[in-house]
Amino acid sequence: MPTRDWNATSYDAISAPQQAWGASVVERLQLSGHETVLDAGCGTGRVTELLLARLPRGRVVAVDGSQSMAETARLRLDPRRVEVVCSDLLELELPARLDAAISTATFHWILDHDTLFARIRATLRDGAQFVAQCGGVGNINRVRTIGAELAARAPYGEHLAAIGELWNYATVEETTERLERAGFEVAACWLEPKPTTPPNPREFLTTVIFSPYLERLPEELRDRYLDDLLPALGDPLVLDYVRLNWDAAAAGAA
Repeated sequence: MPTRDWNATSYDAISAPQQAWGASVVERLQLSGHETVLDAGCGTGRVTELLLARLPRGRVVAVDGSQSMAETARLRLDPRRVEVVCSDLLELELPARLDAAISTATFHWILDHDTLFARIRATLRDGAQFVAQCGGVGNINRVRTIGAELAARAPYGEHLAAIGELWNYATVEETTERLERAGFEVAACWLEPKPTTPPNPREFLTTVIFSPYLERLPEELRDRYLDDLLPALGDPLVLDYVRLNWDAAAAGAA
């Protein structure tokens, strides 16, 4: 599945919720400070900065499938300590096995988690930690339902009828089984409700949630879709986020 590009400038400015979730993921890593760690879905590099602070003698391989995100991360991060790679995570290949991997707010955009977890496992040495967070089952159900109902109406329906599945919001049980099949031992896997009011609701919806809808609409309908969507979501806008977390480790031979 081809990766999609993002508005990195906008995402960098409004992704405070994702950065806060990422900080908690970084804190769950058990590090001595010299490791080389994979940041899978690094975005603009803000969470990567937090990871670097825990690696005074270490390095990060920061990967994102969006060219604009990767370019922004390269500008932000010290190239002596971070290698930024623009790659589809389903096709990721690295020359050496790494000591740990993290991911924040990324994997729900990837529909094939079996292949994804197998690729992550192939980048890690035996025993390496794999700590992550993404959208899980129930994530933004209310927001998605309202957005989809609006998208089915005229004049939007003719442009959005064939949009297909955009997100993979998996259960704890599905994720645990997939991780184990890929060669991980799962210490914990859990869902966490995170209701969130974004800092700039219109821009947040445009950049973070409904960009796949807006990209498929003619330019003259994009603002109109948002004008119809925002009142239906209510004021203040509360996004019914549910985050899927896990702490795992690479076990045995990949």
